[in-house]
Amino acid sequence: MRRTQASPPGSPGGRRRVVGALGAAQTLAWACSYYLPAIVAAPMAESFALPPSAIFGAFSASLLLTAVLGPWVGRVIDRSGGRSVLAGSNLALAAGLLTLAVAPPAWPAVLFLGWGLLGLGMALGLYDAAFATLAGLYGKDARGPISGVAMMAGFASAIGWPLTTWLAAELGWRGACAVWALLQLGLALPLHLLLVPPAPPPPAAAPSTEEPEGAAGWGQLALLAVALTGSGFNIAAMAAHLPGLLARSGASAEVALAAASLVGPMQVLARVLDVVLLRRLHPLTTARLATAGHPLAALALGLGLGPFAFAVVHGAGNGLLTIVRGTLPLALFGARGYGARQGIILAPMRLLQALAPLAFGLALERAGLGALWIFAGVGLLSLLALALLRRPR
Repeated sequence: MRRTQASPPGSPGGRRRVVGALGAAQTLAWACSYYLPAIVAAPMAESFALPPSAIFGAFSASLLLTAVLGPWVGRVIDRSGGRSVLAGSNLALAAGLLTLAVAPPAWPAVLFLGWGLLGLGMALGLYDAAFATLAGLYGKDARGPISGVAMMAGFASAIGWPLTTWLAAELGWRGACAVWALLQLGLALPLHLLLVPPAPPPPAAAPSTEEPEGAAGWGQLALLAVALTGSGFNIAAMAAHLPGLLARSGASAEVALAAASLVGPMQVLARVLDVVLLRRLHPLTTARLATAGHPLAALALGLGLGPFAFAVVHGAGNGLLTIVRGTLPLALFGARGYGARQGIILAPMRLLQALAPLAFGLALERAGLGALWIFAGVGLLSLLALALLRRPR
């Protein structure tokens, strides 16, 4: 008798397996990279006799590296599928974390090398690489898997920050980095190698009817890049300054922190709603609803509705925008060339996200609550770009 084979990747069971593996790996990847500096920057800077701003500067440089490498990573995934690229991200993240863990205090250059390796790992392994992998596996049917992965990874900060805090308290920041490296090698790497199929993307001989053609197609691409760049700027600015902004509105430090803590749960809730209720909407409609959350949140705070209203609306919009940046390009332009196209669309977003904390921080220092209208204006610009986008026939 023939043995019963495991569910193929295209079957419901196979998709659940792939989504579960990528969701868990994404949670680990975000927790040990993007969310790491918030906990370890201060003790790391103290160990090297550096100001904390130097550590955040190194982190910003690693984010700039992801912007530069994004188009290349996307082309590689388009050509050969994403499994090997995602496995490479685990190796790069582990190498970066171990480099941080062993960096001699007298050699800060080794510390910056570690952040550079983390930047390489983020370019190879965060959402955009995972979404391109899913587009290669499932084509236009990848919306559901993309939403599922984003929903799972929405818990990255809720898991990463407390775990890193506990590890740093027990083992020091170096020990925390070493443990995260071991999790990349012992858990995330096997998830990618064993549960993600080595399937290439759809063949080039099967062109998509939504592939950008001529000036109109590239105009659509530019509008989408503007929309996602503006949203990405606002998300990065609030990730760094939301408690401070809410405090400027008159909230106490405790209330501002409590309201800011709602953003994470609201992101996850919005992603659950997308999977359960909003999946029938076209991604362009979802994108417009999500992007409207930024100016609406600013209006709520400006009208005195309180910091909790801002956090709820802003957080829900953020949660949907993470999904939209994967599903909307797929719906507009198709699966062929998805990875390279994503790299081009998201490169300016990554560049501005690296600069957003500094830029918005300066605006907050000089204009106080008036910086809120920069946030609102950028959101309206993104919404205008989405309004000008058209659905494919």
